[in-house]
Amino acid sequence: MISPNRRLPAEWEAQSGVLLVWPDARTDWVNHLAEVAAVYTRIASLIGSRQPLLVACRQPADASTVRSCLLDVGIPADRLSLLCVPFNDTWVRDFGPLTITTRHSARLKDFRFNGWGGQYPFDLDTGFTARLVQTGALGNRDPEPVNMVLEGGAIETDGLGSLMATHRSIVDPARNPGMTRQMAESRLTNELGIQRFLWLDHGAISGDDTGGHIDMLARFCDPESIVYSTALKTDPDRGGLGALAGELSRLRTWENKPYRLIPLPPIKPIWDKSGRRLPASYANFLIINEAVLVPVYDDVSDRDALEVLGNCFPHRQILPVNCLPLIRENGSLHCITLQFPQAIELPILSPENP
Repeated sequence: MISPNRRLPAEWEAQSGVLLVWPDARTDWVNHLAEVAAVYTRIASLIGSRQPLLVACRQPADASTVRSCLLDVGIPADRLSLLCVPFNDTWVRDFGPLTITTRHSARLKDFRFNGWGGQYPFDLDTGFTARLVQTGALGNRDPEPVNMVLEGGAIETDGLGSLMATHRSIVDPARNPGMTRQMAESRLTNELGIQRFLWLDHGAISGDDTGGHIDMLARFCDPESIVYSTALKTDPDRGGLGALAGELSRLRTWENKPYRLIPLPPIKPIWDKSGRRLPASYANFLIINEAVLVPVYDDVSDRDALEVLGNCFPHRQILPVNCLPLIRENGSLHCITLQFPQAIELPILSPENP
């Protein structure tokens, strides 16, 4: 079931910390920076009050300012590291390192990133992991480059060797030209220790520009349970998400049993001022050591979503975060965060000691 040589941990396993890349005026957040910074500050506070937090900023002056802000909201200094690392934008889930564990240690995998198939600039993001490691923030580990485009939001694992993903977000000519599904499976087995592939071909959230990242559609809550996105009857997304539910019903656990499938409540479509549909999804939650951070959207279904996920994670606090400002740039809570398993030691760094 589990590769003895390498394993991709599940998100609910013990973590050493979470990484954020802080928004500034040179990112796509420039037109609503204050609102977005407030969301980041709440997320940082919820994480930092429970476990170590890494924050990457563009410049030392930014790092010093952000550090003061986060100390002011109560994050203990001995849980907070500020780093200076160049980046294009803040969607660190997709360009940061993936961590696998082995019998005796942990290894950082640095997959290629190309701006979600060349849609956006990525010249700084593609070298982010190497520069992050150079700060010393992840201890004495060298990242292992992997010649394959793979974004962290595109994959979901049960920690036992299963990987769930949409076919189109990985086997994509714009990301990995010439790569077949069989080739992708071979590479992911070799690099991440994946033993079983749960490929999905249906489902999309309008406004999502990732090509169907799984963290907007369906997530493991434990090795036998999956929550998934749904849509209102009048929503154009309903057909695809209904087909996704059908695909999920045909998947089987390691014991060859159907998964326990839990639908997340539908969200009324949200539009920006120009009439563009924005990608709201309750599936874009983040699991940390003692809690689950859940994106909410001032929707009538918010309360129901919190209750559903509370039943899925009965031993963790369920903490809502209003993510309406985030979806203006086509992502949500899980997309801007990246957790590290306990096997990665995280030294505490300040702007004065990067």
